[in-house]
Amino acid sequence: MGFHTFDADQAEGLERPGRYRWVSAEELIGPLVEADAAVVADLGSGTGFYTDDVAPNVETVYGVDVQSEMHEYYREKGVPENVELVASDVSDLPFDDDELDGAVSTMTYHEFASDATLAELARVVRSGGVVVTFDWSGDGSGDHGPPVDERFSPAEATAAFEAAGFEVVSTAGRTETFGVVARAP
Repeated sequence: MGFHTFDADQAEGLERPGRYRWVSAEELIGPLVEADAAVVADLGSGTGFYTDDVAPNVETVYGVDVQSEMHEYYREKGVPENVELVASDVSDLPFDDDELDGAVSTMTYHEFASDATLAELARVVRSGGVVVTFDWSGDGSGDHGPPVDERFSPAEATAAFEAAGFEVVSTAGRTETFGVVARAP
């Protein structure tokens, strides 16, 4: 299960406004604003579609992506001044302990979900900081997004965050997606 990486050759498709059907900008930004998050990482930032929504609401956003081709696309599109692009795997983030006030992940949890990665998030997100995760649900039909066998259910994601010491503030299951908002230990 998991670890499907989006095809960088299809990067242009990540710029479709129809993506808001699966997660709105408000759902992603709301928990960050409530937590007064100033320094945030967008995990699997891709072309910056959602990073661009987060940027006006925080001081700094680190656009983290393992694929340099995604950063190249984002640079051509135009990167906001307060966004720094970071080429990294989520399991080995180049941040100091407690450096981040929060992190977001939109439709990428299935690409990096593991105990080690959640431990890494617990390391870099300050205690009480917020991690906002939306992804394709293992309970979905598979008509959109990656194959169902590469996805996680809302219950699996919630259990994984709790096992890593996070306090899950909310979990929302939907037709094809889920959302988990968690506070760092």
